[in-house]
Amino acid sequence: MVVLYVILAVIAILLAVIIVRTLNFKPLEEEKQSFGDVDFDRDAAENALRELIRCKTVSNEDPALEDDAEFEKLIGKLPVLYPHVIETCPLQRMDNRALLFHWKGKNDGDPAVLMAHYDVVPVEEENWEKPPFEGIIENGVLWGRGALDTKATFNGILSAAENLIKQGFTPENDIYFAFSGGEEVNGMGAVNIVNYFKEQGIVPSMVVDEGGAVVENVFPGVHEPCALIGIAEKGMMNLEYSISSSGGHASAPKPHTPVGRMSAACVKVENHPFKAHITKPVAEMFDTLGRHSSFMYRMIFANLWCFGGILDSMCKKSGGELNALMRTTVAFTQMQGSKAPNVIPPSASMVSNIRLNPSDSVASAQEYIKNTINDSDIKITVGAHMEPSPISRTDCEGWKRVKNAVSATWGNCLVAPYLMIQCSDSRHYRDLSDKVYRFSAMDLTAEERATIHGNNERIRLDVLHRSVEFFIRLMKQC
Repeated sequence: MVVLYVILAVIAILLAVIIVRTLNFKPLEEEKQSFGDVDFDRDAAENALRELIRCKTVSNEDPALEDDAEFEKLIGKLPVLYPHVIETCPLQRMDNRALLFHWKGKNDGDPAVLMAHYDVVPVEEENWEKPPFEGIIENGVLWGRGALDTKATFNGILSAAENLIKQGFTPENDIYFAFSGGEEVNGMGAVNIVNYFKEQGIVPSMVVDEGGAVVENVFPGVHEPCALIGIAEKGMMNLEYSISSSGGHASAPKPHTPVGRMSAACVKVENHPFKAHITKPVAEMFDTLGRHSSFMYRMIFANLWCFGGILDSMCKKSGGELNALMRTTVAFTQMQGSKAPNVIPPSASMVSNIRLNPSDSVASAQEYIKNTINDSDIKITVGAHMEPSPISRTDCEGWKRVKNAVSATWGNCLVAPYLMIQCSDSRHYRDLSDKVYRFSAMDLTAEERATIHGNNERIRLDVLHRSVEFFIRLMKQC
């Protein structure tokens, strides 16, 4: 009987601790900086993005399929679209379509780097409701490839600078506008800019590139809009799996064909996902957004020491973005076997695309996959790959500047760090700065986000305006 009382007492204490921690896990009061209203030429910003979209700057893994004239056409438009920027900020052109503008500040220290890319992915024009390269505006919406990814950012930066220069503003410190014309194909443009910074001894106080956005319904139990700012991004690698056999006629197969063994390997990996790791970006996101969640979710996020296993199980079962934040993910994307239906293939292969959690590496992930498959006949080869990025600071002026500009532009949103699950050019700054922030200055619906790299990419004009406002507020702090 005594033992039972002890067990009940322990349970009561545990429940009390969980409830108290949950009740104390409430939103923190924050002092928000006021910037006042922003004045700029909205018509000019709209027209500029239209003209950028009308340039078919489609990048391709095969350079022979790219149209250099379209890239030059876009660059040739810049003096007309942003004349004050061209007059004030010297443009340095580098190899691989890299463009670097330098806006000289009043002081020499703490330079900021604002990034975007002006190349776009190919389109299937027959599947679009509007022509993808005509920049059509209808009902307050601008249609076109690159409207979101990332000519909107390119335009937001230059339109903000154009209006500030026109109004006589000079930043306290230098600002660099670093643009790449080959981000979509992992081009070397951003690398060339980073190498230039290293050669010149330029250490950015802040780097801002594409990434998160202001979104809704992306965090359990939170109904307010959330501005997610990436402070790190996952790594990536392609793994190729291959196995050989003597082949033969399909009428007399052995117990396991090459395709069968490949399939078994695939199932093993999918049934044994990587271990979850709550890294700094995810922990800070949980701590920020979890405080605004419903009571049951607040209980989980306030007591991960107790409910971490439940959260992990939920993520593994549902997959999707929350699961991708927690662990290295594996997506099998390609498989190849025999060229005839009645022939056992002499070899079979498949490919998986792996997105690396910051707690993992290319080497550790490859080793985990090898041990999970546990088939010495299957050869595993690492293809294109990149390690996870370092994790940027959130206790510095660079973070505060971005956060302040977000709060002033989208006043009712919750601002939180997060782990970016895609890749961007900002990864190349890994050895140059620990203040790299990934935020696409737009508020987007789930439907709009789905058009990125898809059909019918478009941007609402009011979103375009807020993008310019964000960069104006950001530049005023530099």
